[in-house]
Amino acid sequence: MSTRRKFLRQFPSLLAVPLLVSQEGKAETLSGPFRRSSANDQINLACIGMGIQGFNDVNAALGNPGIKMVAACDLYDGRLARAREVYGEDIFVTRDYREILSRKDVDAVIVGTSDHWHDTITIAALDAGKHVYCEKPLVQSLDEGHAVLEAEKRNPGILIVGSQRVSSILTEKAREIYRSGELGELVMIETFNDRFSAMGAWQYSIPRDASPDTVDWDTFLKDTKKMPFDATRFFRWRNYQDYGTGVAGDLFVHLFSGSHRVLDSMGPNRIFATGGLRYWEDGRDVPDVFIASCDYGKQAGHPAFNMQLRVNFVTGGGGGSMTRFVGTEG
Repeated sequence: MSTRRKFLRQFPSLLAVPLLVSQEGKAETLSGPFRRSSANDQINLACIGMGIQGFNDVNAALGNPGIKMVAACDLYDGRLARAREVYGEDIFVTRDYREILSRKDVDAVIVGTSDHWHDTITIAALDAGKHVYCEKPLVQSLDEGHAVLEAEKRNPGILIVGSQRVSSILTEKAREIYRSGELGELVMIETFNDRFSAMGAWQYSIPRDASPDTVDWDTFLKDTKKMPFDATRFFRWRNYQDYGTGVAGDLFVHLFSGSHRVLDSMGPNRIFATGGLRYWEDGRDVPDVFIASCDYGKQAGHPAFNMQLRVNFVTGGGGGSMTRFVGTEG
């Protein structure tokens, strides 16, 4: 039977690994205050932000025993109606995330909103005594991170940042191979995530009923510049710097985090990145081609090496993703 801690460690992705991993990369034991749960234990889950990833995360969570979906929050009424269709008419739905956090029957929340709301809702949820799974990136800008980490320190709730590759069994296998020494000394890493489709390039569909009546536009804007209702900006927010983090925060984060998990790395010493808007002339203001070259100095367990990253929404060949570790022996 899963404990709450084990569940919260497991559901970051559909390929979650049934193993607790500490920052040192060692398996954790389920002891101390995290006792074995009884068959009567249940984790009541709520999701704030019921978009594509919000639904994906909830469905992954419900694949574990003892999990119940009890509440959903979104600024678009259509998603709330859909949540009730999928998870039952008895779940509580609201546009106001604060109503979710005030409920005593909610144990854990998923934060699946646009990036510019991540820090505010995560801090509020931790302060409300909830466990939090926040989709990556944890914050929109680096200076927001300090307040989130302080909130984690002052509260007992567990905070997890969603990063699929860190939770993947494939990443764990790559980590095993690397740590075995079969590759020799690491020389470089090549990694990319290319896409050539409208959905892959974040050109998501826009509901026909989208309007100021069905969408809480003013709340969505938060502290960004005020403007008239724009359904494209609301439903395709990843394409705008005001609300998202573009390729770096949405896709580079996967390429970095998976590699760093394999290596136990804390990151590069230097980064040079360049890119531009080359194809998707649909009003977006984030690049659709982005390339980075990174220098990694000597760290515990491996020598200095280089890493190349690429995201290309204009491949012309269907896209794909790959990470390749190149060592002196393989």
